[in-house]
Amino acid sequence: MIIAHDLGTTGNKASLHHNDGRLVASTTARYPAHFAAGGVAEQDPQDWWDAVASATRELLARTGTAPADVQGLVVSGQMMGAVLLDGEGVPVRPAIIWADTRAGAQQYELEQSLGAAHAYRVLGHRLNPTYSIEKVMWVRDNEPDVWSRVRRFCIAKDYIVLGLTGRLATDRSDASGTNAYDQQTGEWSDEVLAASRLDRSLFPEILDSTAVAGSLTDAAASALGLHTGVRVVMGGGDGPMAAVGSGIVAPEDGAYVCLGTSAWISFASNAPLLDKGMRTFTFDNVVPNSYVPTATMQAGGASIQWISEALSPDPRHPDTARLTTEAGGDLDAEDLYFLPYLLGERSPMWDPNARGAFVGIGRHHTRQHLMRAVLESLGYSLLSSIHAFRESGAAIDRIDAVGGGAQSDALLQILADVWGMPVRRRTIVEEANSLGAAVTGAVGLGLAEFSAARDLSEVTAEFTPDADRHSVHAARHARFTGAYDALAPWFAAGPAQSGGRSDTGRTLSPNTSDNRANGPQSVAATDGADPSDAG
Repeated sequence: MIIAHDLGTTGNKASLHHNDGRLVASTTARYPAHFAAGGVAEQDPQDWWDAVASATRELLARTGTAPADVQGLVVSGQMMGAVLLDGEGVPVRPAIIWADTRAGAQQYELEQSLGAAHAYRVLGHRLNPTYSIEKVMWVRDNEPDVWSRVRRFCIAKDYIVLGLTGRLATDRSDASGTNAYDQQTGEWSDEVLAASRLDRSLFPEILDSTAVAGSLTDAAASALGLHTGVRVVMGGGDGPMAAVGSGIVAPEDGAYVCLGTSAWISFASNAPLLDKGMRTFTFDNVVPNSYVPTATMQAGGASIQWISEALSPDPRHPDTARLTTEAGGDLDAEDLYFLPYLLGERSPMWDPNARGAFVGIGRHHTRQHLMRAVLESLGYSLLSSIHAFRESGAAIDRIDAVGGGAQSDALLQILADVWGMPVRRRTIVEEANSLGAAVTGAVGLGLAEFSAARDLSEVTAEFTPDADRHSVHAARHARFTGAYDALAPWFAAGPAQSGGRSDTGRTLSPNTSDNRANGPQSVAATDGADPSDAG
């Protein structure tokens, strides 16, 4: 058996698989995220570790799986964050996650030194506050007391691998989401490190996603209820993992949309895809010598969650499914638009100052219209990115849907109508990331090939576009983009992003590890270990 973990924004999706990747069971361990004014988005890394430990034990107990039957473990995780560690591998502050947009000044510093267009060609990504290196620079520039204790940094899944094995490393997919990785050489970029004024010693070693990072330590085995013979495969970022979990491992497999907290469209490619307008970006894939051109909206499912909480009597228990169904069908939003920029925006406009807005609201609009406008906003936002891909030469004529939002018939029909192409639901939607991780783990352990992913998830429903509705949506998409264009100066003139540290109320004590002996904070951050030691 193989256990896969996917560290999302709202929880850890853990799944148990046969050694060929077939899903046996899954569970989710939830944890909080802290959002605050000024672009703050943080989480406590200990919550990730606790979720990995508890979910592993639950999978074993629920399925009656003996620890001796588990031979591998692999992790997928949210990308582009920054976990800052001291010399013992202990976090010195909460993790800054992908959604944090405080590092605008640090982005500007890099642009002044490197040039935006040159950086895009080297990195495959725009320079932006949402990436890791800008976040590390922000801590250096704004939290000197914290920075004095920082010795290393890593991404979310790397922190878990550190706790599991005692080895600090990252993989190429996560490295490519840091704004510090040269996509041509496959190494940390010397010129970016020089421009950032950060020492190379801060950065973890880079492994292939399929590399065995090590075996479980005694402490990790005890915390997870497993044995020390379990081998840990390095794993990768959740975007590329979702591609594998969607059965997309080569260019001929088409495109997919992941409808999670953020939402993105992506596909496999043999080379990075560089857009003239720098609207899209490219991650290294977990499949060796492959890439995944991607376009991401910051608040996809997050917008649906927000409006559901706002419209529900008890925001702690929003009835998202009912609200979404009510907003589906032939309901017309009646010229009401929602700009889904609750967390700023990445593709295609790359504006961290953008904010959410209802535009065109009238006295006659109801809760159903509000929800309908939010659902349509996902289609319109991602349609702009589809246009960018096509203008760069990508052929997209069908999209497979995964992620929690893919369970909604109403949303998938709206997307098909807006995009004017079929949208298909697969058998595995919420577990797509962890399925991709399981396949990656099986490949790393020599048990399977990536091509096996094509047979592990099947199409169960296809939503075809209505020609009349698509024609209407084409005109409305222009109105949607026009609403942002009109408001962009207003967004830019709003309150400045915080230049200092926001008071999150969740600062970790330097001695946090004293009462967390089972967590990864008690493991020294070592790298350069011999992979053959994994057994």
